[in-house]
Amino acid sequence: MILAIDVGGTKMAAGLVAGDGTVSVSARVPTPQGADATTLWKTLVELIEPLTEGVKGVEGVGVGCGGPMAWPDGEVSPLNMPGWRGFPLRARLAGRFPGSPVRLHNDAICLAAAEHWKGAGQGSADMLGMVVSTGVGGGLILNGRLINGGTGNAGHIGHVVVEPDRGPRCGCGGHGCLEAIARGPALTAWAVEQGWEPKHPETGVYLEDRAVTARALAADARAGDPVAVRAMRRAGRALGIAIASATHLCDLDLVTIGGGLSQAGEPLFGPLEEALREHARVEFARRVKVMPASLGQEAGLIGAAALLLAGESYWTERR
Repeated sequence: MILAIDVGGTKMAAGLVAGDGTVSVSARVPTPQGADATTLWKTLVELIEPLTEGVKGVEGVGVGCGGPMAWPDGEVSPLNMPGWRGFPLRARLAGRFPGSPVRLHNDAICLAAAEHWKGAGQGSADMLGMVVSTGVGGGLILNGRLINGGTGNAGHIGHVVVEPDRGPRCGCGGHGCLEAIARGPALTAWAVEQGWEPKHPETGVYLEDRAVTARALAADARAGDPVAVRAMRRAGRALGIAIASATHLCDLDLVTIGGGLSQAGEPLFGPLEEALREHARVEFARRVKVMPASLGQEAGLIGAAALLLAGESYWTERR
C-alpha cells in the first residue's frame, strides 16, 4: 500500500493507494492560509497519522506539491504557500517513514501522470495534463513517458505568456502569464472589478468574500450573467492560446484539464476551443483534442502513487 499525499494552496489530501491505483481510504483538510512552516507541517502530519495508524508498513510515499521546487531533492517553495520556502518536505517525510522510498513531484505533474495512467489520457503517447485551480500548472508526457526537464518543471504551462503587453502581474513577477489570467482567484477578482455580484444559485443571497469562487462564477456564466460570461471567455481564450503554443512545440495529441475550473463546461471550453482552432493552424497541431480530466478529486493522490507504482513511466532517478 502506498501513502499518497497531495499538497496545494487550498487543501491538503492524503490516502492509501493499492497497486491498481485504487484509493482505499482518503482524507483532506483546508490548507491553513498565511501559516508558517511549522503550522503547515503540523497540519500535514495530523492529516496522515490517522491513515497510517495500524497499517503494517507503508511500502512507499508519493507526494504531489505545488511548485516551484528543487527536484528530486524535494525542497518545496509553493508560490501560494509563502510559509514554505525551501522547505525539506521529502526529507521530513523520509524521517517519518524510515526505510520507505519517498518520491515527490509537482502536483500538476502528478495529475498528468494520473490521467495518463488511469484517466482520460489512457492510450495517448503525447499529452499535456493541466490543472486550472488556485494556480495553473501542467505535466508533459511524450512518447509515453513523463518529461521532467532539467529542474523537474517541464510542462509548467501556467507561465506561458499570453498577454505580454497589457497582461496582469503574475505571482512569479512577470506580466501576462496564463496563471495570472486563468487561475481561480485572479478570475473571480477580475469579474468583481467588472461589476460581478455573485449570488447563491438557489437562494439568490449575495455571497460573502470567502464564498466567492470560480465555481460560483462558472455557475453564473452558465446562467447567462454577462460579466461572468465575459470572465470565463477571457480565461478560455487565454487557455486556448497557451495550448496552441504548447501543441506546436511538443506535437501533442491530447490535453486534459483538471482542477476546479474543469467542470465549468461550455462557458470555458467554448472560448478555449475557438482560440485553440484560431491559433493552431499548422496541420499537425489541428489534431489535438482537449477534454476535462476524468479522475476528479482523487487524481492528485493517484498521480502521487503512480510515481512509485508506475515509476518506469513517471519517475527518473537522478544521480
